[in-house]
Amino acid sequence: MKRYLVALIILANSCLYTQAQSLEKQANNPLANMTSLNFHNNYGSKLTNAPSGSYINTMWTRLAMPFADGKFLIRASVPITTLGVSALENNNVSSKNGLGDINAFVSYNFIANSDKTIGVGPLVSAPSATNTALGSGKWQGGLALVAFFCESSLFQYGGLVTWQKSFAGNKNRANAELLAVQPFAMVQLGKGYYVRSASTWSFDLASGGYNVPLSLGAGKVVKVNNVAFNFFIEPQYSVLHSGIQSQFQFNMGVNIQFIKN
Repeated sequence: MKRYLVALIILANSCLYTQAQSLEKQANNPLANMTSLNFHNNYGSKLTNAPSGSYINTMWTRLAMPFADGKFLIRASVPITTLGVSALENNNVSSKNGLGDINAFVSYNFIANSDKTIGVGPLVSAPSATNTALGSGKWQGGLALVAFFCESSLFQYGGLVTWQKSFAGNKNRANAELLAVQPFAMVQLGKGYYVRSASTWSFDLASGGYNVPLSLGAGKVVKVNNVAFNFFIEPQYSVLHSGIQSQFQFNMGVNIQFIKN
């Protein structure tokens, strides 16, 4: 009887450990087959080619919802931005804040299993900014390509690539075309802790500006009932840039995933 009890305890612990590993691996998967709500805040200081003291802060709210048994996923992103620009003549900072351009994409996940997820689909960006300094003033369309590889319980990696180009909108505003590349990698440390790198490289194909930051951060995944909370902080430093860009950024946030029963 004792042998059966010990075997049962070992089996239960093994199952719990396997579930924890699976959750930690999928906690940073942008295509995970779970509804997720994310809140990210990105503060950028020391703007290049701008007066000293200028800054930009963007609070992103993102909702991702899978459907058709996880073969498709829709993700919408809503930015609230504050842009502070220092005046040269008196060194005061004037700020503009409000809603930025809302964007969304639908991904068809043509590969979706426990080891990897790869999806591609259309993207649209709406000229919803409440201030001309906070958005393009243009409707934009394009594509999103997402890949996440998690064969290893120790190391996960992948990337998100988006391209968008204006096709309508305010005729008095310049045409827009943007390419964004976000490579990401996570190393699990155990007990929900991990280190991460997930900075976004942006290339303004219309103006020729670009920003390529490198980063190293840390995070912690906490499960409460059927909800997984993924907290993280990640300093980022631009090693290549042209135009008005954030040379130093501090990204922090929480990803909330609602686990299916």
